[in-house]
Amino acid sequence: MRAISALLLLTAAVPATAQIAPKIEEASIADLRAMMADGTASSEAITQAYLARIAAMDRTGPTLRSVIATNPDALAQAKAADARRKAGKSLGPLDGVPVLVKDNIETKDPIATTAGSLALKDNVTLRDAPMVAVLRAGGAVILGKTNLSEWANIRSNNSVSGWSAVGGQVRNPYAFDRTPCGSSSGTGAAIAASFAAVGIGTETDGSVVCPSSINGLVGLKPTIGMVSRTHVVPISHSQDTPGPMARSVTDAAILFSQMIASDPADPATRDADLFKRDYAADLPRATLNGVRVAVYRPAMNADLTKAFDAALAVLKAQGAVLVDVEKPKLDGIGAAEFAVLLTELRADLNSYLATTPPAVKTRTLADVIAFNEANAATEMPYFGQETFLAAEKTNGLTDPEYLGARAKSLRLAGKEGIDAMLAKAGAQILVEPSYGPGWLIDHVYGDQYNGPSSSDLPAVSGYPNLTVPMGLVRGLPVGLSFIGRAHSETTLLGAGYVYEQASKARVAPRYLPSADVGPGMDGTR
Repeated sequence: MRAISALLLLTAAVPATAQIAPKIEEASIADLRAMMADGTASSEAITQAYLARIAAMDRTGPTLRSVIATNPDALAQAKAADARRKAGKSLGPLDGVPVLVKDNIETKDPIATTAGSLALKDNVTLRDAPMVAVLRAGGAVILGKTNLSEWANIRSNNSVSGWSAVGGQVRNPYAFDRTPCGSSSGTGAAIAASFAAVGIGTETDGSVVCPSSINGLVGLKPTIGMVSRTHVVPISHSQDTPGPMARSVTDAAILFSQMIASDPADPATRDADLFKRDYAADLPRATLNGVRVAVYRPAMNADLTKAFDAALAVLKAQGAVLVDVEKPKLDGIGAAEFAVLLTELRADLNSYLATTPPAVKTRTLADVIAFNEANAATEMPYFGQETFLAAEKTNGLTDPEYLGARAKSLRLAGKEGIDAMLAKAGAQILVEPSYGPGWLIDHVYGDQYNGPSSSDLPAVSGYPNLTVPMGLVRGLPVGLSFIGRAHSETTLLGAGYVYEQASKARVAPRYLPSADVGPGMDGTR
């Protein structure tokens, strides 16, 4: 096994090339493929350009700290893609396209999978998560691993989104003093900053949708069971899923199409192959004409209300029939969800840690807790681990209280929640604001956000949630969520595409130190 340099050091050395550096800022998958097809740029040159951009902007310049490590094998993978293309043996739409992967997802490249924790700094497994394996089989270049909220934001209720002991604090490309949201904060910031065309995040509750919305991206939290979770550092087998993050619906659909595969090691994916198709192919033919859309209007400030109303006007102009609905009273859903997450965190993390290499000395959640206490200066400088401590006290997956909480949360979120809202409107799609604009990064008090959020019901029910850029609120991105029942990704992506093409709402980041958002602009009243 090749020696690995210090984890925090990026692979900054980019071989010189006589070819003019390709324009990668804001480039789509189609743009990259066109460059490779017409000889304007090879996959190698494109990969070099992304590595150079990361080196110039991630730890220097704007210092976004969105990438934990670049892949020393990325250029070799790109060269292999170039050779396949030259031989007429392209593997598909992602062949030669660099992809960034959140650093709680294993890849067989010689880099660690840390989940942001120093306890996993030696977790070089040299194995692909099955989801990564299908990307690699499609020719994707694994460019590197993105920073994240440590342990996917489950260690503490007072955490700071985007901070990890390994990677430091991720910055929002739109305003450096604003949160990138978490836990897929690094993927959100990196794709917004054009460090790759597309990237992979993971979500348990909000961790794809929130960083996508707050970084001006399209993000899809798929139906649970569409994408394998094997060899992904876990929180909850009931709610965890990887998801695509991109700057357009088309690119998110292309990436999602390649991620889907049944995995014998993940029973939830038993039927995934039945839903594997090209989700991007039908997007140009999508329509909202005559489509009934349920509209939920949560409490929000005037500026976010104005942006939401403008988005609804776009949907109506495209022929959608809008029907206002209220969210039913779902008493106890939050407590039930949290009980599920605590129990599954202990069980699932213990199972995962038992499979890590011998160099990883933390073999259980209890070991991780002890590691954090012994290394508090580096692991807990801003917030503690009370959620970990609570999880360690749980009684396992056969505990009647856990089983009752899971049944209750699933019923409230699905049948009595999203299903009831859609049925009342006679609709297949529910729309609402994804989140408000990003709050200030605060290492003293932690995350201060208490505005609208679309993530809870889809996360608990296992239903899909697609967020699409809804423009800027005083310089900060906000998103529009399209939510449906299980396996409604085709419908949601089509609706999101129609909205995206009509609204043209996404605005590229300007890398400002701060945004003048004024008082009360955190998404609350």
